[in-house]
Amino acid sequence: MYLQVNDATYWYELYGKDHAETLVLFHGFTSRTTTWHPFIADFQKDFQVLVIDLPGHGKTKTPPRTMHTFCADFEQILAKLSIISCHLLGYSMGGRTALSFAMLYPERVKSLILESASPGLRTEQERATRVANDQALMNRIMNDGIESFVNYWENMPLFNTQKSLPKSTQRKIREERLSQTENELAHSLKYMGTGAQPSWWEHLNLFSNPVFLLVGEKDNKFIHINKQMDDLFPQSQFKMIENAGHAIHVEQPEKFGKIVLEFIHSRK
Repeated sequence: MYLQVNDATYWYELYGKDHAETLVLFHGFTSRTTTWHPFIADFQKDFQVLVIDLPGHGKTKTPPRTMHTFCADFEQILAKLSIISCHLLGYSMGGRTALSFAMLYPERVKSLILESASPGLRTEQERATRVANDQALMNRIMNDGIESFVNYWENMPLFNTQKSLPKSTQRKIREERLSQTENELAHSLKYMGTGAQPSWWEHLNLFSNPVFLLVGEKDNKFIHINKQMDDLFPQSQFKMIENAGHAIHVEQPEKFGKIVLEFIHSRK
């Protein structure tokens, strides 16, 4: 369904409406709500499940949105759907977005589950370098088109572990990436990329609700980042998933779904 918020039109899907508690899922860069569809049947047994196409992705159509402006929009979406607070799960870019929402609207987040996420970059120099790198990616998208960009993106070292997935799963991931548009992806990088977002490192100690930090054992960069995050959150749990890289929910879906539900139920 579509929902209008200010000058933006968001695509969302709501499942299991008879449950009192809501679990919200944010996808990663180049993905969409369909990445979560394999989990809906199990998740909606216990929760109302809300999935949404983030700005620059899928069926959502928005003018450029920063982390702050999207989070303000999403707070209104929860209000329109009569959701007072939720369990919030985000993967990669969606994890950065989920963390940003929890930092800005902590009263709306009962628990936070971050899959292969980060709080942004610590220094101005790091952010400036990342903005320059993202600008180069934007140029690649706009000049070469979606298919050429996807060919490049899926061969990044970050996603090497996905090459051992079943061909049908690889095709599904590629189809999600190819379904995007040049302008929308470029806007996502420019306004919600790691270099553009706020750095939350100095604020993690302020979020006192339960946090679950998930990383794949083959994702060394994010293992390092999340161990540091685990030291800063007042109430967090760190878990490394065997035989997985960056996209745990794609590479180890059964383990992922099980541990997410176990975490939320243990904190209820």
